[in-house]
Amino acid sequence: MEANRSRLLTTARPYLQVLALFGLTPPPVFFTRTLRRRRRGLFIAVYGCFIVSISLVVCYECYANIVALQKEVRQFHADDFSKVMGKIQKVLVLVIATCYQLNMLLNCRRLGRIYEGIAALELDVDNASKDFTARRYWWSFRFRLALCIGLWMVLTIGLVPRLTLRRLAFYLHWANKLVTEVILIMLQLKSLEYCLFVLLIYELILRVRHHLKQIHEELQDCSCRNRIQELCVALKTNQLLVGRIWEEVGEIGSYFSLSMALLFFFNGLTIVHVVNWGLIKSINPNDCCQYSRLGVIFVLSSTIFLACLHSEFCTQAYNGIPRILHQIVCLPAAEEYPMLKMGLREYSLQMQHLRLFFRCGGFFNINLNYFGGVVVTIFGYVILLVQFKLQVFAETKYFESNNITEMTD
Repeated sequence: MEANRSRLLTTARPYLQVLALFGLTPPPVFFTRTLRRRRRGLFIAVYGCFIVSISLVVCYECYANIVALQKEVRQFHADDFSKVMGKIQKVLVLVIATCYQLNMLLNCRRLGRIYEGIAALELDVDNASKDFTARRYWWSFRFRLALCIGLWMVLTIGLVPRLTLRRLAFYLHWANKLVTEVILIMLQLKSLEYCLFVLLIYELILRVRHHLKQIHEELQDCSCRNRIQELCVALKTNQLLVGRIWEEVGEIGSYFSLSMALLFFFNGLTIVHVVNWGLIKSINPNDCCQYSRLGVIFVLSSTIFLACLHSEFCTQAYNGIPRILHQIVCLPAAEEYPMLKMGLREYSLQMQHLRLFFRCGGFFNINLNYFGGVVVTIFGYVILLVQFKLQVFAETKYFESNNITEMTD
């Protein structure tokens, strides 16, 4: 991951360093070839101690939050369902944080291979495009990262404490509240790490697709046999680059599979938990957190939406390659030169077999269709929860009215 080998990774380095401060990914310096072995071992040992300390702090904070939650449940006379849901949420925080740390430990070499693969792909794509005119990006990669990753990172770090600080248990100490906010931010930033790698793949796909468009433009007016042969070689190179991008997407999906699955489940469960406590405290006229709960739901759902949206954009860009191939097939040169025709047929068959999906460990595909299913599922659970709470409130009001009648009699 040297700076002079990959401009894409150099541009993404500041965001990776911020994520490393939250214990989400190893620092980029671990994967540089210029770092001495002894110094690398020292850095890994220090960062390992940092990760272990984060895990211990998360364990303690989960215990403190469960104790404070039990006191608040007894104060509001909440039902067993609210108590169980609250405990599941706190335990799930511990499980997710532990999964993040174990994933870094077990898949550190895979992450290094991903970095090396992206750097090698960028170099090969640039070499393949040397004979063609350069492309001027209106949306530069640096600006795209700042808008999609940097801006949302700032919003997450700024909005999560503002929206959730008052919602934390009343009996929780202020120091525990501060550490809990940092843990909540850490959980949500994992989605931005995933989006960062998706944007790296998206940029590579745009460059490969632009290279293919340049081949198409050259073939429209080309009648030189030697140039046609050169374009056939360029077409084969483009085909191999697309296959390597498909393999890189598989590596990224394997690296983030368990982490993203747990994060999506946690966000969905937390949304239901927020609605549950909103219904419980709706009888309290002094409750000041009703609007902040809507903000929390927006942040949690937006975290899922952004991951699905970027994956969908990347998939759509990849699916645009067969359309360009179809345009090349319709050219007269494709019928005149058998070598070009066979190359296009082989390329088309590869695109039919190598469908691009951002899979989450085989559980589901991360795209907008999945996001729609998540929204429908959450709405279904919320409707059931509202019906259950209305029944409980009606029974409570009925018993209170009967007690008042008996006392008056």
